[in-house]
This record gives sequence, structure tokens and C-alpha cells, in this order.
Amino acid sequence: MSKKIVILGAGPAGLMAAWEFNQAGYEVTILEREEFVGGMCATQTFQGEKGEYRFDYGGHRFITKNPKLLQFIDDLMTDDLLYAERTSVIRFKGRTYNYPLAIGNLLRNAPISLLAGAAVDLVFKLPFQKRPSEQSTSNFAEWIETRFGTTLYKNFFEGYTGKLWGIDPRQLSADWASQRISLLDLKDVARRLIPTRGATPRTYAKKYRYPKLGFGQMYTKLAEKLQLQGVTIVQGANITALQQCVNRIDAVTYELNGEMHTISCDHVVGTIPLPVVCTLTGFDSGLTYRSLRFFNMPMATENVSQNTWQYLSDPELIGTRLQEPRRRSPFMAPKGQTSVMIEIPCDKGDDVWNMDNNKLLKRVKADLEHLDVPDVSTGEFFTTYTEYAYPMMDVSYNEKRERAITHLNQFDNLVMTGRQGTFRYIFTDTAMEMGLMAAEGIIKGEDNRRKIFDHRNEKTVIEVQSIMDDTKTPEGKNVT
Repeated sequence: MSKKIVILGAGPAGLMAAWEFNQAGYEVTILEREEFVGGMCATQTFQGEKGEYRFDYGGHRFITKNPKLLQFIDDLMTDDLLYAERTSVIRFKGRTYNYPLAIGNLLRNAPISLLAGAAVDLVFKLPFQKRPSEQSTSNFAEWIETRFGTTLYKNFFEGYTGKLWGIDPRQLSADWASQRISLLDLKDVARRLIPTRGATPRTYAKKYRYPKLGFGQMYTKLAEKLQLQGVTIVQGANITALQQCVNRIDAVTYELNGEMHTISCDHVVGTIPLPVVCTLTGFDSGLTYRSLRFFNMPMATENVSQNTWQYLSDPELIGTRLQEPRRRSPFMAPKGQTSVMIEIPCDKGDDVWNMDNNKLLKRVKADLEHLDVPDVSTGEFFTTYTEYAYPMMDVSYNEKRERAITHLNQFDNLVMTGRQGTFRYIFTDTAMEMGLMAAEGIIKGEDNRRKIFDHRNEKTVIEVQSIMDDTKTPEGKNVT
């Protein structure tokens, strides 16, 4: 008799775990709370007056250093996978800066006071400032100031970071900086700003793969394939209990269409938020999340800009990023039309989360005017929410996370994995790898849970290079 696997959540990690289990002949059931698959990587469709628009839950791109995973996605998507190139800028105090920074652009656009302040920090302050070690418990602000100086911190980091997280950057863990900023320090910035032999400073993966009909298309395709192979995916399933017996989870109870159901299991793979599973097993982890509200709006023009996204660093602007989905794929909007999406950080239940749609529309339009985006909206718009957008990486989160891991590891047949299940800020490919690891550990009878929790947890930027950066783009599939 094949073993019965219950997977909590149909996001990237859950679907990849299901694939591996299915290939090994296991009986697999996936329970998904939403009425769609993909989790935070899903794509929504909006039928407007001019046609169909598509919006992702955030700014997703497929980049990876894993050749096997890359081949898997290529085989899954075939002709539905495009090749795109990222273009990004920083908007701050009425000025626009290229991202990553370029010396000519910076000299043309930065005020003299910023350049002078950075120079003073570089020459007279940073050489004499003690830098905390990577192993210390330094906070985000301290990590930035001791590497880049007070001037750059105040101008480019403090306001944006405070808006994104909703807390003082001095209460934010330094982990957020070490995995988000590829430059080492201000001297490294200066070196990379000065081009040598025509080279461009590399601080992120510029090229990436992107599905024709939105990022979520990868996961709807994978889910369809899994169902054809016998995997059961229950959408709209609200998990209400994990039945425990002697350090094991014997069954999962969920509500579907007002009715309660219980499914027995040999193993449980959890990809839903770590603190939620802790609560279901009687433990308060103290871990929380920062939420996002997305404002999606069709525009009666072909292009708003040439940028994939724009970082909105001014604290008074409600959003943190302005995205134009059409920059990833021309199929994200009807021909001759485009759209914009504003990412708005908030906490579930706060004023921004509860703000009336029309009031939010007025606020967004004022911000777009401030950014010199022409008012060419079609009059249509809608908003969506992601409650568990960012794991709250405050200065105490690591200690809380370790206690939660210790609690959940008492259940021998429970494996937590993926971005939500391990309470990590990771990219999609890492979440997919984690899903495969969870399945492989169970299939082989190995306890690799600690390895999953620490997978790709090195103190280096998580986005420096993709294995496709140096490959040629196939003809006919390029989009910029």
C-alpha cells in the first residue's frame, strides 16, 4: 500500500513536493485555502472594457542557479516561457536614479549635498568606524551605516525600509541587509561605479524567464499536470486542526463549503505559514508577518515607462514599488493598453488594509501625479491583499524562529518547507528546491528538516546571478 501524503498549501514548494511524491508512487492530497494555486506566485485576471489584464501578486521573475530546476521549468512551459530583461529605477525626492547605480547617472542626478556627504563618509568617517561582525546581533540601520555611511543610509535606506516594514530600521534584523544588498561597502560602491574595460557593475540577475500569461501560469500548468497524474488538489480548504498522537500528526481536519472533513495521513508537508502551523499544534511562536495590499489599474496607453518597476523611496508615498506588468510580458494587457500595480505595505487590519477603495484610488492618483505618471487610467481598478507577504525579520525573530522549529520538530512525520513554512525571505527557485528536499527526505527515510530550514541561508545576496545571464536569448521569445 502506498503511503498517504497530505501537503498543506499549493504554492511553489507544495506543488514541487507533490511532483516528487507522485513520481515515487505516493498517494498525494494537497489542501489549499485559496480558490487558486500558486500562493504568492499566483496571477489574477481582470476583464476590462478593452480586454483582459493580468496582475501578479508582486514582482516575480524566474531566476535560478539550479540547471535541473531550470530544465524542469523549460520542459513544463515550452513555448509559453519568455525571456525578459529587468530595468529598474529608484524614485526619490523628485529625482530618478538608475538601479544599479551608474556613475554618469548618479553625477547628473544626485544633489551636491548627497555627493559631498557620501564623500565625507568615505574619506573621514568609515575608515575609523568599527564594523560589527556578521555573527553579531547588529540591526539593519547599524549594518548599513557602518558600511555605506550615514548620508546614503538617510537618503536611500531609512525612509524606504521604515515604510516597507512599518518599524524603525534599528528594530529590523541585519539579516535583511546581508541578503538584499550585494555591494560590500561604500568603497565597493565607488569601485563599481567606475566602469573598467566597458564592464557594467553586476548587482543582480538582469535576465530572467517569465511565463507568457503571468508568473502564476507556471503553477497552474504544474497543478493541471499533477491532477492528470492522480494528485488530489482541494481548493478552498480551510485547515482547522492537526490531530496529534504520540509525536505524530495522524490526520488533518479542514472545512470546505461549510462542511468539515478529516483526512488521515502517514506524513504531512507544511508549506503554509510557520506560525499558523504552530498555532494548530498548540504553540504560540510570536512570529508575525508584514502584509501587502496591491492596487491594480488598467491604463489607456501603450506604455507608462520602460521600467519593469520603480522603487518609491519617498516615505510620504503610500507604495514601495510601482510596477508595469506589460514590461514582463506583452500579453499582460490588451494590445495598445498597459496597466500599473502599486505595492502598498501594511498590517492586516490597519488603516491602509481597511481603507475604502475610492479613498485609496484618490491617494494613489495623487502619488502618480507626484511621480509625473500621466492620468490615463480607464476608470477601472481593483485591489487585492496578501496577508503573509514578508516574514517580520525584527531583531528578535531568529530566537523565536528557533523555538518554533524545535516545537514542530517533535512531530516525526511533519516536515515544514518553502518560504512560508520555514519563515524565510527566499526566491521562488529556492522554495521549489525546498519542496523537492522535503519529499526526498521522506521518500529516503532521512530526517533532513534542519537542512531544509537552512537551505541557501548564506550571508550573501540572494539575487546576484542567474545561470541564464550568460546564455543567448532564443530568437522570437525576447521581451524587455
